[in-house]
Amino acid sequence: MAAVLSPDLVFAQKQGGVLKVYFFDSPASMSIHEEATFAAEGPMMGVFNNLVMYKQDVPFSSLDSIVPDLATEWSWEEDRTALTFKLRQSVKWHDGKPFTANDVKCTWDMLQGKTSDKLRLNPRKAWYLNLDEVVTNGDYEVTFRLKRPQPAFVALLASGFSPVYPCHVPARDMRQRPIGTGPFKFVEFKPNESIKVARNPDYWKKDRPYLDGIEYEIIKNVSTGQLAFISGKFDMTSPYFFQVPVLEDTQRQAPQATCQLAPTNVLRSVIISRQGPPFNNPDVRRAIALTLDRQAFIDTLTQGKGNMGGALLAPPEGVWGMPPEMVRSLPGYGPDVAANRAEARKLMEKLGHGPNNRIETKVTTRNLPPYRDPAIILIDQLKEIYIDGELELLDTTQWYPRITRKEFTIGLNLITNSVDDPDQALYEFYTCNAEANYDGYCSP
Repeated sequence: MAAVLSPDLVFAQKQGGVLKVYFFDSPASMSIHEEATFAAEGPMMGVFNNLVMYKQDVPFSSLDSIVPDLATEWSWEEDRTALTFKLRQSVKWHDGKPFTANDVKCTWDMLQGKTSDKLRLNPRKAWYLNLDEVVTNGDYEVTFRLKRPQPAFVALLASGFSPVYPCHVPARDMRQRPIGTGPFKFVEFKPNESIKVARNPDYWKKDRPYLDGIEYEIIKNVSTGQLAFISGKFDMTSPYFFQVPVLEDTQRQAPQATCQLAPTNVLRSVIISRQGPPFNNPDVRRAIALTLDRQAFIDTLTQGKGNMGGALLAPPEGVWGMPPEMVRSLPGYGPDVAANRAEARKLMEKLGHGPNNRIETKVTTRNLPPYRDPAIILIDQLKEIYIDGELELLDTTQWYPRITRKEFTIGLNLITNSVDDPDQALYEFYTCNAEANYDGYCSP
């Protein structure tokens, strides 16, 4: 959900100009590999390149839409356990040093925790549990050797969250002054103020980028940001951030703007700590699942424009998501909300809870509207099963470290699947001990 001001609706590819973007949040750092939020990853994607990427003018990403980036071609060995990339030559990092196969090896060795230089946070380490080793063959060829066949492995490498890092720059420096090979050079990051990037005049794609730069002004208050956009201060709003009512209101107030509502692979999820009573009891967690009126979330937050689904993007946009009839068979997903809640109350009463013995807990979330608004609805719905929640709001710089350490009881999270494939979602969020497995689910 985003808006772009386009007064004359002319989209000719002209050189020059600085794109001014109203941006929704201030991340903890500029290191894509250490961050779990689009607040860092979005502005920094243009600073880097991947080995391969998804073709940007194809609406839905798939294995068929993967195209070369730093790699010129790739091939699988016959047993599908070795994936070899031939790399572009004469590509330089922004500091002038040459890009080689060793940078690729260093990046994935670091992601696997094999190097002395460590990432402070490593939210996508679990993506590479099936990766055995990365082997270089000279300066311009590299092979990923897998433990077992994994056809979708190349899809993980095409994600915007999979850039190649320079081997010669320490991880600590990448947090505040990242160096890439991409179309834009990092200029500055002022926390809670702005992020700026500028055109890379030596970019290896000689006709790109068209822009001289991009300036992201951080405004956490949605109303303030919306009004600034409507007034013409900005060319574009944060992608995927405006919720439906705000998007429609923006279109009414700025009819010259192009406002687009698009499906995203983002799941609005309740996360529950399993570390101690009472939420370590599966019957309490089942009661919470039963009491949720998911359609009420969709109707309130998206004016009915969302979909109910499981861990993967729901069809028809998603390839792997459960069909609607299967989703409706899950506990709490059926349309009879009253019956679901009656069953939930019986479970809670069996455990000794009721009107005179209620559970008091905090409901923790990130202090942004897409998180905060559903958390308020969640607190209201939990009252139906004798749970009284107190809203605890955290800044983004606190939110991800807290839930990674599992320092919460109930949380409202937005889970972003960066690839529509089970390998990404299941490895990242449901593997035992994965950093992004926030509620500690484990089924060996």
